[in-house]
Amino acid sequence: MIRPLLLAVSLLALGAGQAAAKEQGSGAPATSTFGRYQPEQPYSEQVVTTFHIPMRDGTKIALSLHRPAVNGKPVETRLPVIWHHALDIEPAGHRRAKDGAANARVREPLADLAYNGYVVAVAARRGNGASFGSRRGYEDFTESFDAYEITEWLAAQSWSDGKVGMYGCSNTGEAVMHAITARPPSLKAAFAGCFAWDRYDGHTRGGIIANYGTGPQRTIEDDLKATPVQGDEDKRLLRAAAEEHLRSTNLLDLMKSMPYRDSWSPLVMAKFWGEVSIGAYLSQIKESKVALYIQGGWADDFRTEGLIAQANLPGQARIIIGPWRHCLNTGFDLRSEQLRFFDYYLKGKSTGIETDDPIKYYTIGAPSGSEWRSATAWPTAQTGQRLFLGGSALQAKAPVRGGAASLKVDYEPTCPPDPVQPNSGPFTQPCRPSGEAAVFTGEALAADTEVTGLPTADLWIASNAPEQAVFATLEDVAPDGTAVVVTEGRQRASLRKTVKAPWKTLGTPWRRSYAEDHQPLADGVPVKVSFDLLAVSYVFKKGHKMRFSVSGSDPRERGRIETTPPARLTVHNGGDMASSLTLPMVAAR
Repeated sequence: MIRPLLLAVSLLALGAGQAAAKEQGSGAPATSTFGRYQPEQPYSEQVVTTFHIPMRDGTKIALSLHRPAVNGKPVETRLPVIWHHALDIEPAGHRRAKDGAANARVREPLADLAYNGYVVAVAARRGNGASFGSRRGYEDFTESFDAYEITEWLAAQSWSDGKVGMYGCSNTGEAVMHAITARPPSLKAAFAGCFAWDRYDGHTRGGIIANYGTGPQRTIEDDLKATPVQGDEDKRLLRAAAEEHLRSTNLLDLMKSMPYRDSWSPLVMAKFWGEVSIGAYLSQIKESKVALYIQGGWADDFRTEGLIAQANLPGQARIIIGPWRHCLNTGFDLRSEQLRFFDYYLKGKSTGIETDDPIKYYTIGAPSGSEWRSATAWPTAQTGQRLFLGGSALQAKAPVRGGAASLKVDYEPTCPPDPVQPNSGPFTQPCRPSGEAAVFTGEALAADTEVTGLPTADLWIASNAPEQAVFATLEDVAPDGTAVVVTEGRQRASLRKTVKAPWKTLGTPWRRSYAEDHQPLADGVPVKVSFDLLAVSYVFKKGHKMRFSVSGSDPRERGRIETTPPARLTVHNGGDMASSLTLPMVAAR
């Protein structure tokens, strides 16, 4: 039986599944179930109970349990369990659905998989929702140990067959990854979206706090809006939990206290970036042998982090990247893909996923029917095309004579209103800021041009600000002048020193960013700053132009370091200081 709401989504995904059968790259067989896996549902009811379970230190964690039911009673059959280490015990998407918001289902927990024969649990992480305790910082050792206990508790219950899966996206995707590092023996499969492989690189990319991973900071009144457990209708327990939450660490203050990767923070009494970076536990993740499915999006700030995670876990991890924003999957039935993943790894069903290539990605602007591609490794076959900055041009040859573009750094940059949805929180999109920028534009393209991989910028810059931040955007400019940001990158110039990374970085320059690597700029002295732009798969159409912009500020910056008067940033080009952008071009398909 397919419930009506699921049917609507499955019809939407059918086109995506048909397109997948024609995908390019190494290709998928015509019988692939990618995007269209819809097995019959054996159950049409579920029973939900909510309660607290104690952790090793006595902290009470709130849990909601969704069990398949027949005639209003939960079935006693032992079933695999899937759980979410979330911020509230009520599936968030249920609230959005009640509000009638667009894309109501795309981020909700998988509670409806109870109809497919799973027990689904949602636990509020300590310091959140109806759970007691406080947050020392997202995904610290404490939360990892909690995840171990919750996983093994779920596996030991009479209605569990002992096989456990996890899922989550954004901060709950990172919670999934940290649960894997704790290696609970019953955890067999995990679906994690939009997380940071390395917390410093993901949340302080380029040594700059310029995204949205610095919350939440809540009042007691905010926390009283969370879902109480059954039996606490007067919210007495919820209020007691909310009062404990006030002891939580302010996450933005925590980030500001750790400007370097090896910084020790007095707020948590630790070198916290290392404690919460998944890459630091690479050997533990491999030893866990947990099957991993990663979700990304070409409009998400963590897409490169997901690709790096997949590259470092060959044979263990797969990834899907669509034309989506943070944790969204508009136009694609991701639920179907999650189900076929869990059905294979938790139930042992042959779902087709076992023969698919480990990388599925959508190429924006590709010919209709060939947008979805497959690959066994990233990046795909490509040629790095180096384009040089010269005057106001983006060109194939380096200028013989040196030149420079100088601009005043705007400390109040703005972005135009987002035409799709509010440009705030996890949906914040990059733009070419309103302030001054050094802009370099290429010639109109003679043919469609695909860029798939990781672009890199090598810029010679100078500034009178010792801690100058550098922001770069690559845009697609249509013949009518409208522009779309395709990808962007950033780097604090004082942390420009590159070294060999402790894990695979897909060929991109990596900066250790320890305190001893700090090299403040001397006034007016040029230095070379190399950094990658976020991963991309995009087709620039014939007649369009590529535009590359460099500026000294970004509307998303937090903790900006300013000078008085505002700094001047100079971008050098040509001669011995040939600034350039290298794009991963793909041969015509």
